[in-house]
Amino acid sequence: MNVLIIGGGNMGRSFAESFLNAKILTHKQLTVIEKDHAQILELNRMKLGQVYNEFGDFISEKELIILATKPQDAYSVYPKLKAFINEKHIVLTIMAGVKISDVEKNLGTNKVIRCMPNLPCQIGMGVTGFMVSSSIPQRDADFVRKLLETTGVTIQLYDEDQLNAITAVSGSGPAYVFYFMDAMIQKTMEMGFNHTEASKMVEQTFLGAVELYKVNDLSCKEWIDKVSSKGGTTEAAVRHFNNAAVSFNIQKGMDDALQRSRDLSKN
Repeated sequence: MNVLIIGGGNMGRSFAESFLNAKILTHKQLTVIEKDHAQILELNRMKLGQVYNEFGDFISEKELIILATKPQDAYSVYPKLKAFINEKHIVLTIMAGVKISDVEKNLGTNKVIRCMPNLPCQIGMGVTGFMVSSSIPQRDADFVRKLLETTGVTIQLYDEDQLNAITAVSGSGPAYVFYFMDAMIQKTMEMGFNHTEASKMVEQTFLGAVELYKVNDLSCKEWIDKVSSKGGTTEAAVRHFNNAAVSFNIQKGMDDALQRSRDLSKN
C-alpha cells in the first residue's frame, strides 16, 4: 500500500520512522507533505520517504492518506486535499478532537479512520485507539492496524466517544506520570540528593514497578499491600495519600480531561 503522511512534525515523523523500521513500507511507498523548511531538512536527513512541500498529482497514486496536521490547520488542508481525493483513498486522521463526520464532510469521502495516538508512540511504546468507518474493507482495516502496531499497543473502538476516553487515559496519561515523578524528584533532592541522582532513583523506581506489574497477575492494590509493612514507612505514605484523597483527585482530573476532550470534539 502506498502511504502519504500530511504533516511531518513529531507524530507524523514518528509514524514514518516506525513504518519504515518495521519494514512494512519501503522508502518508495512512503511520501510526506511538509511545509516547514527545517522539518523538510530533517525528514530528508532521516530518509523518511519522498518529501514534498506542496500538494500535487502524486496524491492520486496513494491509497492511505494520514492527516497528521494540527487540528487548527485542518480547514486550510481540507480544500487542498479534496481536489485529489478519489474513491480508492482511505483517510486516517490523528487530529485530536476532529470527528470522523467532519473529515468525511470536508473531503467528500466516507472511507475515514480516526485514531488517537499518545506521545510514547514516538519510541514504539505508545497506545493508539482507533475507529474504522464501516465502508472500509476488512483487509484494509487490518493493514492500517498493522501499521499502527509498529508504534505500540492498538485498541479498536466502536463508539467515537471512546476516543475521548482514550485521550483522557493514555493521551494525557504520560503527563500524569510525569507529574508524580516530578513531585518525587523534587522531594528526593530536598532529602540531599542531586538532580541526576534523584532522577535516576525515581526513573528506576517507576520502571521496576511497571515491570513487576507486567510479569505478575497481582492487582495494584495487592502490590501496595506487598510493599507495605504494618506500622512501616510505606503504610505511613499511603495513609497520607488516602487522607488527602489523592486517588479520588487523580480520577477527578481524568474526568476533567474527558470532558475537555468531548468539548473540543463539539467545536
